[in-house]
Amino acid sequence: MRKFTLAALGSIVLAGSASAGAAKGPEFAISYPASQSSAPLDGRVILLLSRDMSREPRTHVEANEPLASPYLFGLNVDGLAPGAEAVLNDNAFGWPAAHLSAIPSGDYFVQAVLNRYETFHLADGRTLKLPPDKGEGQQWARKPGNLYSTPVKLHLDAAHPVRTALVLDKQIEPIGPKTDTEFVKHIRIRSELLSRFWGRDVFLGAHVLVPKGFADHPQARYPLMVFHGHYPDDISGFRTTPPDADLKPDFSERFHLAGYNRIQQQEAYAFYQKWISADFPRFLVIEIEHANPFYDDSYAVNSANLGPYGDAINKELIPEVERRFRGIGAGWARFTYGGSTGGWEALATQVFYPDMYNGAFAACPDPIDFRAYTLIDIYKDRSAYTLKGEASSVERPAFRNYLGEMFATQRDENYMELAQGDRSRSGGQYDIWQAVFSPVGSDGYPKPIFDKVSGVIDPAVANYWREHFDLAYIISRDWKTLAPKLQGKIHLYVGNGDNYYLTDSVYFGQERLEALQPAYGGSVAYGDRAEHCWNGDPKQPNAYSRLHYNFQYLPQILERIKASAPAGADLKSWRY
Repeated sequence: MRKFTLAALGSIVLAGSASAGAAKGPEFAISYPASQSSAPLDGRVILLLSRDMSREPRTHVEANEPLASPYLFGLNVDGLAPGAEAVLNDNAFGWPAAHLSAIPSGDYFVQAVLNRYETFHLADGRTLKLPPDKGEGQQWARKPGNLYSTPVKLHLDAAHPVRTALVLDKQIEPIGPKTDTEFVKHIRIRSELLSRFWGRDVFLGAHVLVPKGFADHPQARYPLMVFHGHYPDDISGFRTTPPDADLKPDFSERFHLAGYNRIQQQEAYAFYQKWISADFPRFLVIEIEHANPFYDDSYAVNSANLGPYGDAINKELIPEVERRFRGIGAGWARFTYGGSTGGWEALATQVFYPDMYNGAFAACPDPIDFRAYTLIDIYKDRSAYTLKGEASSVERPAFRNYLGEMFATQRDENYMELAQGDRSRSGGQYDIWQAVFSPVGSDGYPKPIFDKVSGVIDPAVANYWREHFDLAYIISRDWKTLAPKLQGKIHLYVGNGDNYYLTDSVYFGQERLEALQPAYGGSVAYGDRAEHCWNGDPKQPNAYSRLHYNFQYLPQILERIKASAPAGADLKSWRY
């Protein structure tokens, strides 16, 4: 376990500023030529040093698997002019080494990236510097317009530190628009609500899976299934052709399966065959594009820092999808589901818009009860990073495999994010939780739930989280009014071996749900030894069931429609 001295923490606090300091280790001077930009640039310079010489260091920064990631160091730049140098030395914040002087001697593949920031003038008067999404889902390593250097092999000698110049001589290319097909359509709308909040045009997008016979049955109107999740490249798990014959099999470390890429293609093709079969119900499926300056999606709720994404999705985008693609447009005919982030979003959407949806199937959801914010009780614990005893302390884990082996601590995850961006600008998991759930801080950026360096929790921010986004608490608090709107609609699923310790939050949430009167009438299920993201199928391995979201809950959905559709509802036009 790494140890951080008080002296080290003192200099860590300065990380991210461009103040000069005496170099105790290697220095890296980062610049870009005028051919890349004639104007000065703002952003975060991210320096990567990798032992893996076979691929660009920027391509394997794995937030969910820190052991697979290279060394990271970060420094903010404001108005960096072409030809000027941003110098990263021991003032740069680093992970897993706190400083560049702590890098072991050896050979490295070295690269630098500039994650460019733009200035946002929000309607409430705030002026913020943030990385806008450019159609890639808020991924700095492949964000169009970001600058990066050609990787170089370098030998570092801790006893003889040297200064190395890296030139950001390349720029990531733009991403082209999606092409519509017979079954998959794409729409993009300007959100009036979000544009007003952000002080610039903001767009929402959706990938729409239309049923067989959509064009041939103009009288048909369809139920709508909203599949929540991370920024979608397109409709997930749908493929109209068999697996590629020349596909080179890979190996899934996560599922311990050879040729998992081929399994994914086969299951996607099997779903297509099911989709066009004669007895399959006809409905619409959508996946939403709502990346923003903080993350690859907005968590589909209204928040102080991201703006009214919940209202924009449910009051602007969903009605437009139903208008263009002949949705039934009634609460009894809408359902929502998803896993992980999408699981939290599915439940939150059902809770905050209870009349608009007829059921939520939330698999392996992000924390739905903040008494178990992963393994942190934000209301009682003082530190997010350590468990303290009388004479000792233990680092809190953050990531494990199904056998319980730990691969990252809470400190690891958060320091890794802090190297990539301060003020919730890393694009990482903990930073987006903070951006969505927190109030606005005195600097205009999200107010931290805990100090990113020390891990000390802010009780006032924790109380704000509870009242606004602790879903289990909110359901219990407001059950008197929510009961007639939510009974029979809530379904939760999680594996007992969830890699990110999301199981405990469901345990706590289940306790609250089962204490409700009248009864909540939903269900909770656990997958024995199942990892992230088990979604409720007791017969299929997680590696397969996670590919079946768009039809896995269909039997329950059809029963729910049959039991709750009002008299005279259209139950026939979509059953051709």
